[in-house]
Amino acid sequence: MTVQFEAKPVESEVMSVRDEWIDYNGHLNMAYYNVLFDTAVDQVFERLGLGPDYVKNRNASYFTAEVHVCYLRELGAGMPVTVTLQLVDWDEKRVHFYQELRHAEEGWLSATSEQVSLHVDMEVKKVAPWPEDISANIRALSEAHRSLPRPERAGRHIEIRKKPA
Repeated sequence: MTVQFEAKPVESEVMSVRDEWIDYNGHLNMAYYNVLFDTAVDQVFERLGLGPDYVKNRNASYFTAEVHVCYLRELGAGMPVTVTLQLVDWDEKRVHFYQELRHAEEGWLSATSEQVSLHVDMEVKKVAPWPEDISANIRALSEAHRSLPRPERAGRHIEIRKKPA
């Protein structure tokens, strides 16, 4: 049965910034932003049929190929946060999505993450097509998100622009 999605980014459960994630600068260490983003990906991918049983039952998984994180505002211990995920693009072997990490009560944007994940056959450790049922679920998410504008912060790249001499 194909899952249904609304025409809005998929929102994670509310999560909290743990005390042990705070670094010597007094804010959330950069590694744990990725933990929060990854936890939210797992929640969405489970709805797509790509939960923990997927690896065990189908001997396939998804691997991250590329991630771009932008840190916009510091998070402190105990702060409640949520992450949204918007599917930007996909094909028979890959998904490209964009996420926003926000303070769950005040709504301000703390960080963004853009990612490409690959579907992998675990037996041969090579990229492989999505199975038909998973592809149908990704298509349902894509159709729900088709009417959404492309996120303004998606497609960014890193560079140091040199000032003209």
